[in-house]
Amino acid sequence: MGKTILIVDDSESIREVVSFTLEGAGHSVLKGVDGQDALKLLDGKDIDLIITDLHMPIMDGISLIREVRQKEQYKFVPILFLTTESQTEKKMEAKEAGATGWIVKPFVPEKLLAAINKVVR
Repeated sequence: MGKTILIVDDSESIREVVSFTLEGAGHSVLKGVDGQDALKLLDGKDIDLIITDLHMPIMDGISLIREVRQKEQYKFVPILFLTTESQTEKKMEAKEAGATGWIVKPFVPEKLLAAINKVVR
């Protein structure tokens, strides 16, 4: 059974490629263009996973994770970072904020789906 996954990325092309991959695997997809936009989508809907970029205007991925972790309904939702960053410091900062995992762009669709299967029940 498909899951509901929120994709947050300021790049339309990344949102489309990730969405295409996820929908092809039977998942439902919600899309946000930045952290602030994504928070508007966390309005009581059941969301099984959040995939977010790090670098975005208005609200970056780490700030988004901190906000999500403050929300009772979403504080245990797995969050994957999908980013070009691979620095250990950024990974640690994301983990401390509450990120579940990290995927480096460009991503391989099969690896993305495998990562999702690991963190979503």
